[in-house]
Amino acid sequence: MEILLRYRGRAVTATDAHFIRTLIAAHPEQSRRALSETLCQAWDWRQENGALRTMVCRGLMLALARAGHITLPPVRRQPPNPLGVRARLAHGAPAPLAIDTTPLVGPLRGLGALTVVSVRRTAAEALFNSLMAAHHYLGYAQPVGEHLKVMVYAGTRPVALGAWSSAPRHLGPRDRFLGWSPAVRRQNIAGIAYNTRFLILPWVQVPHLASHVLSRMTRALPQAWQEAYGHPVYWAETFVDTTRYRGTCYRAANWRVLGQTQGRGKDDRTHRANRSIKDVLGLPLCRDYRARLLGVA
Repeated sequence: MEILLRYRGRAVTATDAHFIRTLIAAHPEQSRRALSETLCQAWDWRQENGALRTMVCRGLMLALARAGHITLPPVRRQPPNPLGVRARLAHGAPAPLAIDTTPLVGPLRGLGALTVVSVRRTAAEALFNSLMAAHHYLGYAQPVGEHLKVMVYAGTRPVALGAWSSAPRHLGPRDRFLGWSPAVRRQNIAGIAYNTRFLILPWVQVPHLASHVLSRMTRALPQAWQEAYGHPVYWAETFVDTTRYRGTCYRAANWRVLGQTQGRGKDDRTHRANRSIKDVLGLPLCRDYRARLLGVA
């Protein structure tokens, strides 16, 4: 059976594309959003918590459309949120928001009690997006699929941000370390969270804050994922671009270096390095992480 593309773990065949074309033709009145819901229901494509995977489904249909396999209906409306409109005009960069940038300098204990807050789908999410866009060297990218956005506050002031998402499907150093087969990986990959962004705000100059915050975030991660998606995570992983950073705060927070990427990216077709080689780091989130990820717990 001809595979047209792979999208977030799903092999999309010519038969799938034909089914989607038929579905679009049968529902000419539906918007792209409505079509994604209809397709998810037809495929029973759901998250662990039972919610439809509509965002992932829309991305899949868009990928098929860009490859010329299907034709989607025209976009019917722009986002009603004016910040969202401005973000699109700025190539996806969230609009900057005002914040107190008075320097925070001193020992860790001088910050007082720190609060770790999951801000996705809250009033603070816009601030998270804005700060990440303005101050992280990779900028801001809207995640697709399961993800969390975490802010750490000292009193009422944010001092650090972390973004977490579904893990990359294929990651050689991690897969070799865990020792799982491709079939087990496909079945249990949802048990891994990928740290896509980590940021200490530039006006916060507090020794040891980064490793302390990472430890606080990862301790809270399994329960936060359970609450958001109906299942926990057992392992955390990230990449560190060693041309920019040494990854000291991760090592200080007990993350382990597993190996290095090959510098080809997840969508590589040339089998040649086209980006910087990065360290791959991992962290167990529970004692029996390996048994749970291998399906023998």
